[in-house]
Amino acid sequence: MTKDRMNQPEGLLSSERFKAFTDAVVAIALTLLILPLMESVGEFASEFSTGEWFAEESAKIASFLISFAVIAVFWLGHHRMFANVEHVDGSLMWLTFGWMLTIVALPVTTAISTAFSADVLQLLVYMGLMLVSSVVLFTTRIYLMRHPFLRTSDVGFTPADIADGAAVPALFAIAMVLSIVFPVLSYWTLILLWLAGLLGRLFVKWFAPRGSK
Repeated sequence: MTKDRMNQPEGLLSSERFKAFTDAVVAIALTLLILPLMESVGEFASEFSTGEWFAEESAKIASFLISFAVIAVFWLGHHRMFANVEHVDGSLMWLTFGWMLTIVALPVTTAISTAFSADVLQLLVYMGLMLVSSVVLFTTRIYLMRHPFLRTSDVGFTPADIADGAAVPALFAIAMVLSIVFPVLSYWTLILLWLAGLLGRLFVKWFAPRGSK
């Protein structure tokens, strides 16, 4: 691996400013999630009580909390993955831009999920975006595994780590399919994500070569 880093191509960018930029984009997306609730507070303030606001806006509050948690989990995954990344090339940059696109779009899909009556298309758009985001993150991990000159350590990029990382996209896909086939389940299928650790261990057992951890 040391040899790979010695043969790294020219024109690589330092990862520090890029990571700071990514963190700022995620922070803005998290902030945008709360804006619909802020607007509704102003609309309700003159005629309704606090309790009535909570009762009327419970769906928006739930969607806000779900989306906030999802973005936070995605950011944690991205933060841990980039902890040992020292350089950024063009491909890694565009993969990250693609991931950021899914993050900044999530406040829009969150607003759609509460502004319109629930239907299959709404579930597809909201949960499909989460699936795409997880797939892009997973693809980024594979890219970093195959380009060791961009990072300072193998931690998080072994075959076992890749197998474990496949669990989250798989569960998002399963949750989305279940919600579409059984609309009554709605967004409750996202509870399946609690099984990510268990499924990840199974994937490592099934797909990672022995001694790859």
